[in-house]
Amino acid sequence: MSNKRIVSGMRPTGKLHLGHFHGVLANWRELQEEYECFFFAADWHSLTTEYDNTGAILDNIREMVLDWLAFGVDPAKSVIFRQSLVPQHAELNLILSMITPVSWLERNPTFKEMQDNLDAKDLSTFGFLGYPVLMAADIILYRAAKVPVGHDQLPHLEITREIARRFNYLYREVFPEPAALLTETPKVLGLDGRKMSKSYGNSIYLSETAEETSKKIMSMVTDTQRVRRSDPGEPDRCVAFNLHRLYVPDDERAEIVESCRGATIGCVDCKKILARHLVETLAPFRAKRVELAARPELVDEILAEGSNRAAREATVTMTAVRDAIRL
Repeated sequence: MSNKRIVSGMRPTGKLHLGHFHGVLANWRELQEEYECFFFAADWHSLTTEYDNTGAILDNIREMVLDWLAFGVDPAKSVIFRQSLVPQHAELNLILSMITPVSWLERNPTFKEMQDNLDAKDLSTFGFLGYPVLMAADIILYRAAKVPVGHDQLPHLEITREIARRFNYLYREVFPEPAALLTETPKVLGLDGRKMSKSYGNSIYLSETAEETSKKIMSMVTDTQRVRRSDPGEPDRCVAFNLHRLYVPDDERAEIVESCRGATIGCVDCKKILARHLVETLAPFRAKRVELAARPELVDEILAEGSNRAAREATVTMTAVRDAIRL
């Protein structure tokens, strides 16, 4: 097992947006240059909340992986696979569930939060309560040394570390305790000022057209306290300016700040500048995505090959697990 191995996955919710790019894909693209990376489409995790709506999962996987490939995740550098095509994930999940105290799962900070926020969905299921066990299996199955996470995900990783420790204590040491590879990601706000999210309908998608992106930018919330064009604005109050910080060059952005506060530029003109820079930045990635999408068999081939590679590693681990528990 390499101490440079990392594992990370993403639930297949369909096409990805700017928040996914800045929060995950940009990081993955850099990590694959330094680490041995295993990136997977977490389709079994989708069942924890979408157990009654499975028809779209396969299409969502293909759309999601197309975004990965177009934005730089390289199957020649990383193992890209589908969770459910590697049955050892389910086997290890079952074994770990036998030794994981229910109290560990109930204190999971996401458990109560998601139950409250998704009150239209019955989440009082065994699978939803136990998803941290499946998450632990996903990670330690490959005996990963590190897991890329943000600060808000540290409690989830700690459950994985506790489960690995408990297995090693009860049987023998098979699993390393994966360390956090902390990643700083910029906060990406949606069109309405809330966190960019598909469920909020406020997202700019990586795969949409330049025209669709420009239209969305022009509808974006700006400084709500700037009532008239002649009123001085404040970029720090402007929702759209959060994207300026990511896409508009520093010198031009400094001019915009001065002009906004001096009321010599209006919000419409300001958003036109943002739309131009955003569209130009995304153009090469979107062109590559169109090219990749013209080969409908490509994603399935990459996932099949990656899943075979992942299964070979998983087989080695499960041999050690069965030997440890004497089964």
